[in-house]
Amino acid sequence: MAEKLIKLRWYFLFALLMAGFAGYAAEPFTIYDYFRLRTISEFSVSPDGRHVAFTLNVNRPIDKGKGNDYRELYLKDLNTGTVEPLITGENYLVSLSWTPDSRNITFRARFNDIKSYQVFGYNLEDKKHEQLTGHTSGIIRYAWNPAGNGLAFTAENKADQADRKLREMGFDAEVFEEEISDINLYWQHDQETTELYSSGAVFDFAWSPDGNHIAAQIAPENLIDHQYMFKDLYLIETGSEKSTLWLDVPGKLSRMAWSPDGKHLAFVAGSDVSDPVDGSLFSIEIGKQHSWENVNHYTEGFEGSVTDVNWLDENTILFSAEERVETTMSTIPLNGTLNGKKRRVLIKGQEAVFTSFDKNGGKIFMIGTTPNHPEELYSMVSGEKKLTRETFSNPWLEKRKLARQEKISYTARDGLRIDGVLIYPADFQEGKKYPMICMIHGGPESAMLNGWNTSYSRWGQIAASQDYFVFMPNYRASSGRGVEFSKMDQMDLGDEEFLDVIDGIEYLAAKGYVDKKKVGIGGGSYGGYFSALGATRYSGHFAAAIPFVGVSNHLSKVNLTDIPYEIYLVHWKIWPNENPELMYDRSPVKYSSNNRTPTLILHGKEDTRVHPSQSLELYRQLKLHGKAPVRLVLYPEEGHGNRNNPAQLDFNLRTMRWFNHYLKGEGDPKELPPIDVNYQLEKLGELEIEQGS
Repeated sequence: MAEKLIKLRWYFLFALLMAGFAGYAAEPFTIYDYFRLRTISEFSVSPDGRHVAFTLNVNRPIDKGKGNDYRELYLKDLNTGTVEPLITGENYLVSLSWTPDSRNITFRARFNDIKSYQVFGYNLEDKKHEQLTGHTSGIIRYAWNPAGNGLAFTAENKADQADRKLREMGFDAEVFEEEISDINLYWQHDQETTELYSSGAVFDFAWSPDGNHIAAQIAPENLIDHQYMFKDLYLIETGSEKSTLWLDVPGKLSRMAWSPDGKHLAFVAGSDVSDPVDGSLFSIEIGKQHSWENVNHYTEGFEGSVTDVNWLDENTILFSAEERVETTMSTIPLNGTLNGKKRRVLIKGQEAVFTSFDKNGGKIFMIGTTPNHPEELYSMVSGEKKLTRETFSNPWLEKRKLARQEKISYTARDGLRIDGVLIYPADFQEGKKYPMICMIHGGPESAMLNGWNTSYSRWGQIAASQDYFVFMPNYRASSGRGVEFSKMDQMDLGDEEFLDVIDGIEYLAAKGYVDKKKVGIGGGSYGGYFSALGATRYSGHFAAAIPFVGVSNHLSKVNLTDIPYEIYLVHWKIWPNENPELMYDRSPVKYSSNNRTPTLILHGKEDTRVHPSQSLELYRQLKLHGKAPVRLVLYPEEGHGNRNNPAQLDFNLRTMRWFNHYLKGEGDPKELPPIDVNYQLEKLGELEIEQGS
């Protein structure tokens, strides 16, 4: 009997101990934890393959007010695994690279009170940094000549000194879109600077391996629309400074990479002028005249979207892609095609999702996320199909209870398969119905992936910790499903693509997960447009809506955005005056009298992508004709999304309170929540952060 009592006593003590550990590990993830996260922003592997430099993004303390987060510089020795901090504190370092001799890590920064970004180098032997460029305007991009002869960089034209003097006197009238400087390409070498290209805007460039040529992406004007839609490929001979149009690209153009022998250039672009996603893979050969009809197109019929490109060797292209809600890395022969089944998959749905990568020798590096962890550095040995995590930046995150996340698929009413991601309530119980937030991605040429989905504007784990399902559908027109899928909403915005969201709600309700009377919708940009539609045209399906920097009137939006051609070419394919009835029919303001959904509208006052007047139109229409509470919040000095941490904290607290008020009954559904927000800033200092490596 005594022995049994002793066993019971030990069992009881063990149970108490385990309960204590469970309680410690079960702390919910909150918005304050988000501001403690440290994430890998960039990396660069030394040419000799011995080191990888990376920057760690550290959130700027909210009590310091507005401004950039900090980006600190770290170095990892790939032989010993040790990590060394090089430059920490209140700095912002971007555009990591190395000098060809592997002796210096280089980056853009604004040390020593200089007014514009210049290139600096950190010497590994001296443990000091020094300024390497002193251009009259800020450096936008730079790259070292692989042959060891200096660096090329892009910068805007030097401002005229007389003009600057007049502006200082108060003559500061602005001539819209006519005073924008070109972006020129320069080569700094042999103690002099040569201007290689000085017309239009050089948005990106890459040296050939021998340093004799530069492939450049150039548009006629330095405008966002031109950067989106009108870049062409030019070939510049660095010895003679001669430039020729290499390829007239009909639509979007993004990543590119030279083959190791310098004979070919692989690049990622749209399949044609009306392709919303720059997600197809191509290559062209140096020394040949190319038209769009004779470029090598590798991904025709591919049900995915290519995100980055490199080379495994001179005859094999290496590329990453979004496929459904996962990412893959594959190879394809120089003259192969996916239709010819020449593709070899190296990574598929494994361990982490990533969108870009870099190759050095026999190793491939990338920044990846998982459902339970934000951006970290990963690597893999070519051919091994296994990822190795290189950095551990947030060990304290293991003390947070993170909710289950999974990929889902369901069938839309017309039979189309729709993919998405679902986060469960952190304390999910089978058989119980929960409120749900539909978190809608922007674009629409984007996708929700099965990685980390929590930020100030992505409620993710923050909402899950407050007992919400978070549903992230990749509705038709999303990326990751190929060209045909991405074009499915053209001239049909806000119609069948929105029904994909409603069909997803029905699918989850049929599984017994969701209380259909407690469904909210929120998102930014195109996700804001969907949220506005959810508050108006489809109001019967949603008990709360939060449109953020969203479209409310397509007729006026086209005339006020900085990407009118992109909207015309890849989305509407008509101008407003060609079919105003159709555009207005797909505008939330048309359905304002149908509103029964409490709507919180938020917008940055300096937004040039979706003008803040779009939110003002929606607010005024709902105020005049809607039948539910509405509030408009504007953020000074913010654009198409909130950059400053105080505005980010306000956004998250304000929006979660809105959902809790109307979906969980924490307030009178006929009344607005209070205007003021309790920021509880003391919570930002409650946890002493454990530094990772």
